[in-house]
Amino acid sequence: MGRWYSGDIKGKFWFAVQSSDDASFFGGSQGEPNYINFYFEKDDLPDIKKGLKECKKELGDYLKKMDKFFDEHDCYNDEQLAKYLEIPMIDKKVGKTILQENPKVKGLLKWYSRKILGEKILKCVKKTDFCEFEAEL
Repeated sequence: MGRWYSGDIKGKFWFAVQSSDDASFFGGSQGEPNYINFYFEKDDLPDIKKGLKECKKELGDYLKKMDKFFDEHDCYNDEQLAKYLEIPMIDKKVGKTILQENPKVKGLLKWYSRKILGEKILKCVKKTDFCEFEAEL
């Protein structure tokens, strides 16, 4: 079961990577109960662009590789992505394989999923001067 967002933009939050309130990273305002309502207007464009710039900075040289990886794959696991990005799955401190989560991969996924959401918000605001959607909690 996943958490979705819908309204002027639609999509699914990345499982175990992206929180329902991730759009707040780009500014806007939110409401609550079982959903978080997000509203973005033209006045929010500088914050949205600033957020996207930060996402790209955090992804650094991995951005192009991640774009290519996700263009070529519908599903993935951390091990596949780590191998593709040439990120070791070994914890050098203890010399053991990281079986479940690689902190570097998880961090990159957080910034990448956030970038995808921000791009949708930006595109919507540029097209209609407004973007509203709700996110499941």
